[in-house]
Amino acid sequence: MTDERHSEAEEPSLIEDEIERAQREAENAVRQFDAVLDMIDSVERDDRPFKLRVSAVQSLHRLALDGLSRYAGNWRPSAVKIGQSKHVPPREHLVSGLVEEMCDWVNDEWERRTALELSAYVMWRLNWIHPFDDGNGRTSRAVAYLVLCAKVKSRLPGRVTIPELIAQNKTPYYAALEAIDGSCDGNRFDLTPMTDLLESYLADQLMNAWEAATSAETDPSTTRKFH
Repeated sequence: MTDERHSEAEEPSLIEDEIERAQREAENAVRQFDAVLDMIDSVERDDRPFKLRVSAVQSLHRLALDGLSRYAGNWRPSAVKIGQSKHVPPREHLVSGLVEEMCDWVNDEWERRTALELSAYVMWRLNWIHPFDDGNGRTSRAVAYLVLCAKVKSRLPGRVTIPELIAQNKTPYYAALEAIDGSCDGNRFDLTPMTDLLESYLADQLMNAWEAATSAETDPSTTRKFH
């Protein structure tokens, strides 16, 4: 499997120039990242039970695709294919209800599941639904990270976050998605491939925090993103 697993929608980008599009994507990525951190901070600050809302999913997608797609923040209007994947996403008229069901599952299972299990479910299920014409992966990783941190009620330490670690090499992430797709039978699915992967990335993120705390060197990087 390669990094070519991506949405194949009919809707063209609003920006055709590749350099201009890449710059806009980078700017949007920072805004999306900051929005997730703000949401995490509000969970810790307000000390209220967290509820995953459809509006949060759409809001984070809107930030990622602002200026790039006419459907930023809105469900896809037609069918979509996923390149290099066997999975065929559900038809567009089912998307709204399926995202509602995803949020309900997270909220219903909140007290019974670990942070990694909840995050893994969102990471997989949102990709499975593929509710948007583009930006499904980056939005699923942003929402999943929000759920992970909301469950522990705190930003996780570490200069390089789990979504950023995934973005560095998406092949294991794609393999985990495909494995869960293959295990899915109605309401039954095996999240183990994704929970195992997230556990390893969590260890890397926390190790990164330890290394930063025990080193005199300063990380010069400033770009943060969930792509």
